[in-house]
Amino acid sequence: MEFDNNIPIYIQVIQDIKKDIITGVLKPGDKLPSGRDMALKYKINPNTASRIYRELELQDICFTKRGLGTFVTEENEKIISIRKDMANELLEQFISGMRVLGIQKQEIMTLLDERYTN
Repeated sequence: MEFDNNIPIYIQVIQDIKKDIITGVLKPGDKLPSGRDMALKYKINPNTASRIYRELELQDICFTKRGLGTFVTEENEKIISIRKDMANELLEQFISGMRVLGIQKQEIMTLLDERYTN
């Protein structure tokens, strides 16, 4: 994974894990790698990996079973919520970019329609 220097690494990794959850790479109840394995996978500091797990637990995206590890939430509604939040975030960036270019809503809809049909 290539990191964007303008965004904290832990946020980028959290986004990557969320993407894996909503695309089904990680399924509800799947065990996440240990903090050490996550640090190796993403080539990050182990303390950063710990922070990532803390943040994921605070957001109810994962939970820890003492002595067993950390697991992806089994709440389908939470996964749907993550998906919706990420979609809204992308749409906000897209719409903001289109507004900067001065492109109106109807033209955006036409462009989207053309893109999806091709």
